[in-house]
Amino acid sequence: MTDSSRFGPSAVVVAEEVRAALADGLPVVALESTIIAHGLPRPRNLVVAGELEDAVRAAGAVPATVAVLDGVARVGLGKDGLERIATDESLRKLGFRDLAPALATGASGATTVSGTAFLAARAGLRVFATGGLGGVHREYASTQDESADLALLARTRITVVCAGVKSILDVPATLERLETLGVAVAGYRTADFPGFYLASSGCPVDWTLRDAEEVAAVMRAQDALGGPESALIVANPVPEAEQLDPALHDRVLAEALAAAAREGVTGQAITPFLLTHLVEHTRGASLEANLAAVRGNVRLAAEIATRWTGR
Repeated sequence: MTDSSRFGPSAVVVAEEVRAALADGLPVVALESTIIAHGLPRPRNLVVAGELEDAVRAAGAVPATVAVLDGVARVGLGKDGLERIATDESLRKLGFRDLAPALATGASGATTVSGTAFLAARAGLRVFATGGLGGVHREYASTQDESADLALLARTRITVVCAGVKSILDVPATLERLETLGVAVAGYRTADFPGFYLASSGCPVDWTLRDAEEVAAVMRAQDALGGPESALIVANPVPEAEQLDPALHDRVLAEALAAAAREGVTGQAITPFLLTHLVEHTRGASLEANLAAVRGNVRLAAEIATRWTGR
């Protein structure tokens, strides 16, 4: 039998710096680790990991990169932890459903949006920055393929700053699904839902928030109202000057979808296949647009966390 006592009173270990910041009411921003372990080429991924944490600190907040290492869920990684996330090619990709098996078996992995959001909220963090959310996949009627991110955010009180959902997904269907699940979605200084690599997906949002203080006010209103512990999605578009060329995006994505159909790529393999195709056939331009979006999201998340704590 597995000795469950090793998990102690909490299965989530919070780094000392993060724990002290939370105790003192200082702003903290959660960062996911999947983009570092699985979304960027080595060794650039380690440089980006440090850059994102530095951006949070420069804005006056404390970064808390989230991962599971050797069966321990960690909110906040030191230098060694970041290096391991960036260099260990055996790391798994862990969503929320994978956390308990990972802890029980002593596994290590980088956390996705659902895994990061859950662990961050469990540790008491309220703001989380990422690149793009998962969502409803194309051809949903036949595949029933939907990211676990959506259902997890419907029951987790956390503010997620993102650049929309990955453009390889069915964006209108994802927005409809978020509405059904009761997850609030607001554009940050935009009336359009961002398109991940693109500043706009062509889909409107119902709410536009003007600044970080207004985002924090929505968070306070969520708490005052009570009700379901759902998330707030702050959709922050990549700057138009740094977005992927829309014509190039549309052409390469259409080619990627056709290639996936031709080669019979389905299920969990479809997302990495399409993203890899985009990087290769845009000669890395999609990766640069992705990084521009993430950087902007991290800066905004730190500003929101600062307004939220009143610091």
